[in-house]
This record gives sequence, C-alpha cells and structure tokens, in this order.
Amino acid sequence: MAAELRLGGAALILALLFSISSHCWLLTASSSSQDLQILNAERRIDLNSHIVKVFLTLKIENTGTSPVSEVLLAFPPTDIDRLALVKAAVTAGKRKKKTYLPLDVKPTEIPDAPNGAKFFSISLLNPLGKDENATLEVLYVLTHSLEPFPMEISQPESQLVYYRDSALLLSPYYVKQQTTFIKTPSTKVESFTRLESTNRVGTELKYGPYTNRAPYSFSPIIVHFENNNPFAVVEELVREVEISHWGNLQITEHYKLVHAGARHKGVFSRVEYQSRPAFSGVSSFRKILARLPPRVHSVYYRDDIGNISSSHLRTDYQKSELEIEPRYPLFGGWKATFVIGYGLPLQDFLFESSDGRRYLNFSFGCPLADTVVDKLTIKVVLPEGSKEPYVVTPFPVEQHLETKYSYLDVVGRTVVVLEKKNVVPEHGSPFQVYYNFKPIFMLAEPLMLAVAFFLFFVASIAYMHIDLTLSK
Repeated sequence: MAAELRLGGAALILALLFSISSHCWLLTASSSSQDLQILNAERRIDLNSHIVKVFLTLKIENTGTSPVSEVLLAFPPTDIDRLALVKAAVTAGKRKKKTYLPLDVKPTEIPDAPNGAKFFSISLLNPLGKDENATLEVLYVLTHSLEPFPMEISQPESQLVYYRDSALLLSPYYVKQQTTFIKTPSTKVESFTRLESTNRVGTELKYGPYTNRAPYSFSPIIVHFENNNPFAVVEELVREVEISHWGNLQITEHYKLVHAGARHKGVFSRVEYQSRPAFSGVSSFRKILARLPPRVHSVYYRDDIGNISSSHLRTDYQKSELEIEPRYPLFGGWKATFVIGYGLPLQDFLFESSDGRRYLNFSFGCPLADTVVDKLTIKVVLPEGSKEPYVVTPFPVEQHLETKYSYLDVVGRTVVVLEKKNVVPEHGSPFQVYYNFKPIFMLAEPLMLAVAFFLFFVASIAYMHIDLTLSK
C-alpha cells in the first residue's frame, strides 16, 4: 500500500509539471498546431503480451485558413527508448469498403517542448484544407514497459506487473473528445487508478469519454495486474546470411535468450513443475516457436553443449515452423544460448534487377514468435568478387561493411552488416541488398582446384620418374 501511495504522489507531481510547462509552451506554440484540432481520439492499449501495442484512431480537423500537410504525435520522454515502431495510415471509404493508405512517419524536433516531450511527424498524402477533416489510424509498439512487481516470485506464484500511462492523450492539439481502453490478459487486476468516468468490465478498463481538453493535458494512471505470458527477450541475435551462386542460401543464427519477467527465487522443483504444470511456474516457458521461410532444408539446433534433439519441424509450401525446447524451462532471470541453422533455395530469394544488378530479398525481423530483440545484427555475406553493395530497408538501420575470408578465397568476401535495436515482430518486413557481380568470378574456385590437382599430379609424376639414389 505504501508503495502505491508513493507511486501516486510521484504521478501527481509529474502531472503538475506537465500542466505548468504546457501552459508556458502554449504561449509560443506554432501556428500549425493552433490550426489543427482533434475531434475524436480513441486509444486501445493491448497488454496481453509483454509487447505493448497501442492502436490510436484520430479524427482531425483543420480550423485554420492555410492548408496543413503534417500531423504531430507527442510522446513522453520515458517512452522514447521503449518505442520500437510507429506506423500511420489514412482511411478512405466507409465500413466494408474502407481502405488504408500508409503514411510516412519520421521523428522531428520541436524546440522548447514541455517536459522534454518527443515528436513524430505524419506526412499527409494531400494537404488538409480549411474546415476539412481526416481520420488517421496509428499503431505504435512499446517494449520493456511492464514492470514486474514484486520483482521476485517463487515457483508457485503468479507474475504481477505494473503498467503506467496517461488516461488523456498527450497531444499538441486541442482534443474535443477522447476515450482510452486498456485490455488486460485476464480479469485478475490487483488495482488501478480510478478517475472521473472510469469503468471496468471483464478484462477491459475504460477511461472516458473526456471532452474539451487543452493541448498537453496529462492524467497519470497505473494498472497492477496479472500477466503470466512469457517475457521472451533476445538480448542479442546475430544472423549470418551467406549467398552462394551455386544455388544455396545458408542461414546461421546465434541467440542469447532471457526471461525478462519477475526473477525466480528459491529452489526449482522439477517434480512439482512436471506434476502441476497449471499451478507451478505458470509464467515460465519451455518451448519456443520459430517461423522459418518455406522449403527449408538441413535444419539444425544446438547449444554450447551440443546438438539438441527435442525439436519438431513442420513444413509446407507456405511456411515452416520449428518448435524447439531448451535443455531446461526458463524462469524469470534465467538465460539460454543456442544456434539455429538452415539452408534455403537461392532462387526463392535472389533476383536480378532491370539494370543487371543482383539483389537479395529477405525478411528482417526475428523468426521467434512474440519476442523482443534488444540488439539485432544481420550479416549478409556476398560472393567473392561482388562490388558496390547498397541496402534498401523499410526503416532506418545502422550499416557498415566488413570482409570475410572462407575456403579458397583470394581477396575475401564483402559482408554487409545491418544493426538495429529494439526489434519487435512488426519489423518482419523484407529488405534488399543490391550488388554487382560478374559470372566469370564463379570460375575462380573451380580453376584454382583444377590447377592445384594438376600441379599435384605433375609433382607425383616427377617424383616417380626421378632417381634420387646416390649410387647405382
């Protein structure tokens, strides 16, 4: 109870700071912010997993005289490091004929923003004229936003977590009406912040509707609830994609997996875990599902000790699923390292562009289901002799080049290295690596082998015909 009182006091102070700073900032607000208002905002927060998904529907109206071509999204500074993805689309049509047209979203800087709020800019397809309105659909994903409380639990206990947010949408615009819905995994909610117009039915909490709210209004809330879903986090994933123009694509993935939920305390009982799986270690997990491309072959799965046979592979023409079991179930704070490798037909992923360049088309994200990757590194190993590589990705990534030497290599192979932090399943979009390659380089290794064998046989013949004795 004391902890909740301290959290409530801190939340109240934060709300006052936001209120004071927002009033100061409004004095110098830009004209574009004053020209827009939000007629209705509906926010749905999904807390069923440790990956928090927020679906936001905004109906905006231009109340100014000049056209508006962009809309700003505001986030508190505590959410920026946890923000994995922001997508937006504009809707057209009604009901069954409704279509979604994707919009460009990019971070932007607003000077003197209240309390260090961070912004993303949504570029509209067509400028919004005077008294015109549009409906935007926004999806943003947060990671590491659920805080286990208590921090440590024993084997029979359930996992409880905190989620902190605001009942009001943090926005630089005047909001005429807004509602927030919060979806929890079960009806077991220990406590939640009660405000005006708060309602709870089953697994859903509803805050609102609230009307006529000034820009940067903030009303902190805390929800303390049960979430026994596994908090699977890959601290580091290194994926190597090796291209061979002889017809194969070899994939090798190195994982460092951790259960990021409440830490396990006490002694682990295998007997209790096996005999009462519905009550003992309910927040742990013993299986991991990897969704691989179709037509995989030569699949293997091993850890530091060696090969693990407790895996199942299901394949068809559309997908491949590899269900793997670590050597031991993972409780909160426990880690596991392992390697997954497989081969793919080259013709399914390597193509030739109209200008004669080769390009690889492959998926970016992590194949493990419902997993957060703190750091993902993809290394695309190009064939020897490849030149002028460049990468096309659907989102910003860090990239650089390396050189790798393999069997019979002379000058080494160019390696395109892509790095990104805070990767979620929604990042599973294809990326392309373009490069120039002359087919004559494919003859380099066969010629080297032919010359080596020829010299060996010549040396053998010479040795057989030379008399090395000192006297006859």
